[in-house]
Amino acid sequence: MSAEVREFGTLADGRSTQLFVLTNGNGTEAVFTDLGAAWVSMKVQDREGEPGDVLLGYDDPETYNQNPTAMGECVGRSANRIGNGKFTLEGVEYQLARNNHGKNNLHSGPELWCSRLFAAETEQTKLGSRVSFRLNSPDGDQGFPGALAFSVSYTLTEDDSVIIEYSGISDRTTIINPTNHAYFNLRGHDAGDILEQEVWINADYFTPVDAWSLPTGELRPVDGTPMDFTMQKPIGQDIDADDEQLRFGSGYDHNFVLNNQDGKLRLVAKAKDRESGRKLKIYTDLPGLQFYTGNALRAEQAEGKGGAVYDHRAGYCFETQFYPDAVNHAEWPQPVFRAGEEYHHFTIYKFVTRLDEEEEETD
Repeated sequence: MSAEVREFGTLADGRSTQLFVLTNGNGTEAVFTDLGAAWVSMKVQDREGEPGDVLLGYDDPETYNQNPTAMGECVGRSANRIGNGKFTLEGVEYQLARNNHGKNNLHSGPELWCSRLFAAETEQTKLGSRVSFRLNSPDGDQGFPGALAFSVSYTLTEDDSVIIEYSGISDRTTIINPTNHAYFNLRGHDAGDILEQEVWINADYFTPVDAWSLPTGELRPVDGTPMDFTMQKPIGQDIDADDEQLRFGSGYDHNFVLNNQDGKLRLVAKAKDRESGRKLKIYTDLPGLQFYTGNALRAEQAEGKGGAVYDHRAGYCFETQFYPDAVNHAEWPQPVFRAGEEYHHFTIYKFVTRLDEEEEETD
């Protein structure tokens, strides 16, 4: 196992960026950048032993600096949507920018973390090679209260897992709800749409949304709806069903209420590509999972790695987090942390290649 630092390039404003390349004994390679603490690539073998990059992304740092589709970025301070960009903490109302349809706040924009340079360091641990990124977000940054000391680390293990560890402490009560916005395509980042790939999600309920993709406050059973992934199925099986929820987002862009919310790390989702034999398993200790099928991806947005075209539904995201707009729904698990109270959570993306389709599947 190893950790190598490479130059990524210079931004238009003169800032230098770096890549951090982690490899293990299997030849698996995970690459990250200090710009936005973004996950840039993930090379894993297929059933023939051929390595392939299964993560959508870009070849140059300036595109990550703008990142119109949040490719691989560490989203913070609060991922997803906050209704009307407004919330109240300890009797004080805070107003964020309304950067989503002019109505809601999305991913804490417009001053996104994708344009921030994080301090970085690498180390070898018992679990594998690790890169850690740190960011100090001052009081009032993006409209949030409190000076936040934030860190995120990525560890590549010998069993081809990427362990993401998040930590944050603020000096005032605030919202802390980061996620990683990686887009996966297990057939290969440049392989086209993902509709044949299969997904399972361990959730009996989801949070339905309005026409602006903001949760309505309801927890609705997935049973009998296109949102039911409790039995593994192809992404494309129901994605174009005549269903209001799917029409709102032109596909899946919904938070799933994960089962077994005891604060422990557990298996919450799986994806599989039968053609390549690659599989992905997601573990987290967080309560929610935003499943997004790249509905807004368009070829003209930006050129992908190696000149790849990332068009409609070219990748999908498993974004672990507290529910969208949870701060405005007191009955839901809360992303609110008081002064000195630590946010500390884990998410694991484990990559598996099945050489034999008949091999018994294990978790």
